Amino acid sequence: MQFYPRVRARNETARVRSYGTSKDTKLLGFAGYKVGMTHVIVTDNLPNSLTKGQDLFMPVTIVECPPLKAVSIKFYKILPGEKRAVGEVYADNLDKEFSKAAIKPSKTKKVEDMKNFDDVAIMVQTQPKLTGIGKKLPELFEIALGGAKDDKLTYAIEKLGKDITVKDVFREGQQIDIHAVTKGHGTQGPMKRFGIARRRHKSEKSIRNPGSLGGWKAQGKTMWRVAHAGQMGYHTRTEYNKWLVKIGEKPEDVKMSGGVMHYGVVKNSYLLIKGSIGGATKRLVRLNNAIRANHKIPKNAPQIQYLSVDSKQGA
Repeated sequence: MQFYPRVRARNETARVRSYGTSKDTKLLGFAGYKVGMTHVIVTDNLPNSLTKGQDLFMPVTIVECPPLKAVSIKFYKILPGEKRAVGEVYADNLDKEFSKAAIKPSKTKKVEDMKNFDDVAIMVQTQPKLTGIGKKLPELFEIALGGAKDDKLTYAIEKLGKDITVKDVFREGQQIDIHAVTKGHGTQGPMKRFGIARRRHKSEKSIRNPGSLGGWKAQGKTMWRVAHAGQMGYHTRTEYNKWLVKIGEKPEDVKMSGGVMHYGVVKNSYLLIKGSIGGATKRLVRLNNAIRANHKIPKNAPQIQYLSVDSKQGA
């Protein structure tokens, strides 16, 4: 069953439970909009691979990453079993979209007033108006910082009210974790939802339902592990150790004839991530440094020999 309960996500902006740690003073995460998939031809750089040095086909997902804007600094006090917010300082130049998407700060505090705190984080907003997806209101969420306490505060003050690019956070070849709300499919039956087998044609009562709901004795109830109809998709999910193949700063390099299906034209920096990722087209996906990186994956990105920009219309 793997996941329980399989309920709809509370918010389309996925939450991140852990950012890991970093000695470098920078954001530990970023966010972008899922564009779609294409493929590349890369030179295999796995050290122990049988095809090392040969050209390989690799499916990749394109994620458009317009700059994030730092709108506030959040201060935390670490207590036994709790991390409590003790203050927040907002930028002076808040966008008009921010006041529509969130509660406008009633009192503006100054950094100098914040004395008793143990940790610092940055509240950021996306800038979908820079893309062509037709979205107006930005998403708001918090991102942790790496480094020492004083370095975090200095970095946060420097970035407050300014844009932060994906190049400031990630590097090519590293592993990242993907947090996204998967594509929703509504209410589905147990065959489609869990992949159970269809029963024989002379079965009683039903054919597309499970054969048994549990024992006749003992437990005396139907267990949650039994496949039933219910919500399928639109769940918050995390994918670990996705390989960041390329950070592109020239959107014309991924310009397809007629635009990307269901998305349009990429107008900002973009990422190429090996394999597929969760979420629907145009949906925000959150990215952060891998918290349990796979040592078998090389730390350097493979050399890309060819990037397919052929139209996927009718494919």
